[in-house]
Amino acid sequence: MSVHSLAPSRNPDPVQQARIHLAAALRLAVLHELDEGIDNHFTAAVPGQRDRYMILPFGLHWSEAKASDMIVFDEAGRTIEGEGVVELSAQCIHAPIHRICGANVVLHTHQIWALALNMLQDNRLLPTSQTAAFYDGHVVYDDGYNGLADTLAEGERLAGLLGKDKHTVFMKNHGVLVVGDTVAQAYRRLYRLERICRMQLLAMSSGQPLQVLPPEVVARVQTPNPDNTHSQEERERLFFEAMMRVLDRELPGYAA
Repeated sequence: MSVHSLAPSRNPDPVQQARIHLAAALRLAVLHELDEGIDNHFTAAVPGQRDRYMILPFGLHWSEAKASDMIVFDEAGRTIEGEGVVELSAQCIHAPIHRICGANVVLHTHQIWALALNMLQDNRLLPTSQTAAFYDGHVVYDDGYNGLADTLAEGERLAGLLGKDKHTVFMKNHGVLVVGDTVAQAYRRLYRLERICRMQLLAMSSGQPLQVLPPEVVARVQTPNPDNTHSQEERERLFFEAMMRVLDRELPGYAA
């Protein structure tokens, strides 16, 4: 078992745990080809401080992210703790979503397969697989790309689309954004999203009609089974613990 487990007893300091998990998520994004080097952004609200947010300072490659690198910034873009600065679009997109939607974690990427789907005129994610069914009804679509996000008003607009009951934004001609209560939850959503976008595009490339799951089946997939010994929260925890063990082998040093 990784020494960087999500279990609270192993990391009693929630701030340090958040730093470690955010650094791990950034490095995992490199392994999973979800990154663009130093661009795009992952943020987490500082535990216990709803108006302070952690981020990797702009200019560091995601593969070199460490817990100790994380800076803390506010919605005005000021660095409160650490060395370095927050990139403008990260400030403008993420801070309002944290504040308005109450999201603990906000992840935004231009990952390949999700963006490829968002380049289509009809970019709707369809419930055509078991995994895709989990996203049905939880995705919102921003159908008008307006250029670079350089004002807080853009983040507020996206937050208005997202609300408090959705977790994924499809940004036409741009990328995707997911939110979560924990880094583990948000990263699992982002990771699985890329896979189902890839599956849908590969199926579409066959030229054959797609078999969409009926609503009653989707509802059944999304309904927790009380007899299941693993809760959704535990599945997210186990997933991220496993991914951190992969990092411990393939790209260690994120917890430093």
